Amino acid sequence: MAICKNCLTFADAKRILPRWWNGRHEGLKIPWPETAVRVRVPLAALILRHFQTMLITQKKQLYDFGRRVFPLYLILLLLTSCGGNDGKFRIEGSFKGMNQGELYIYGINGNQQLDTISLARGEFKYQIALEEPTTMVIVFPNFSELPVFAEPGATVEINGDATHLKETKIKGTDLNKQMTAFRLQTAEMTPPEVIKTASQFIKDHPDSPVSLYLLRKHFILPVDADYRQARELAELMSKALPENEDLKALSQKLSGLQTLKTGEKIPSFSVTDINGKTVSSADLNAKANVIIVWASWNYESIYMLSQLQKMMGHYDNRLKVLLVSMDADVKDCRRILNRDSIKWSTICDGRFWESPILQKTGLSHLPDNLVFDSQGKVVDHSMNYQTMLETFDKMIE
Repeated sequence: MAICKNCLTFADAKRILPRWWNGRHEGLKIPWPETAVRVRVPLAALILRHFQTMLITQKKQLYDFGRRVFPLYLILLLLTSCGGNDGKFRIEGSFKGMNQGELYIYGINGNQQLDTISLARGEFKYQIALEEPTTMVIVFPNFSELPVFAEPGATVEINGDATHLKETKIKGTDLNKQMTAFRLQTAEMTPPEVIKTASQFIKDHPDSPVSLYLLRKHFILPVDADYRQARELAELMSKALPENEDLKALSQKLSGLQTLKTGEKIPSFSVTDINGKTVSSADLNAKANVIIVWASWNYESIYMLSQLQKMMGHYDNRLKVLLVSMDADVKDCRRILNRDSIKWSTICDGRFWESPILQKTGLSHLPDNLVFDSQGKVVDHSMNYQTMLETFDKMIE
């Protein structure tokens, strides 16, 4: 536990209050830790002055009671006055123009599954137990995202306007201040200018978690991402963070993305669907095959599934489909599948973008899709619904 400056240790308290350590608190059996728990001097002095006055002016009975109770009172004060660290990360704040509703939040590294934040009168509070620092992402109803750098025991304050989300400010930790400064700096920039600024930031701060987020956001996830530049930046960061597991996972994702080139063979995989059935890449051996990323809370992806379902009579067994759901709860996933009578194998492991099949295939959008032939060779990916149907027709005819 960090030691506060200008605080009073238990050892100091013993010197100031010798009578309570001279056998006059018999029977209390109070453990007295000698470690770095401290109480702020001004507050301690005030409490001591208060009890001195009380012990002089009150009757002997109250004196005896206070003499026995005071050590316990002091312990509680010492244990709570410096705040403590319960391992929980807390978010609180408000958004103008967003009175009621829900936001989604998830951890990029996959350890924190998709969760919701409820807004009431534009205000919200959220907390989560953490064992180590992690990067979390808040997803708004319009699917824009806001990164939040979470630390065990820390509290951050978020304030923004729903009509200008890029200008949202996050206070409370240095990393969030750093990310806020970058966001405000690039709020009015063109996409190429943002890319250039992000690249320079990563080069200047290769060991920062903010750089790790920017690498993912601007150099890996975009459909038109420059993977060569992404690889160069990742290698630079690897020198500064050789043991960082999140960076290793991101580098693996980058390798998966590079397999999406037309004509390249998809990586082999074996996964378990929501019904406990094992599905492998070898099972997708029809003339046309597609892996589709969707979620029960994303209308565009649901529309794509429902329309494709109507076309299955036309494609019959010449098309095989594997679905990957972004839902945190398999119940939400099943609700849509049952409602629309969709029978395709569906993966829903609650790991969001860190799902192993997405890491391997490089799929990174919502909705997203990967089309390949009977030999497992990539035909196209990340298509809209109409283009995807046209691709199927060409492959099957």
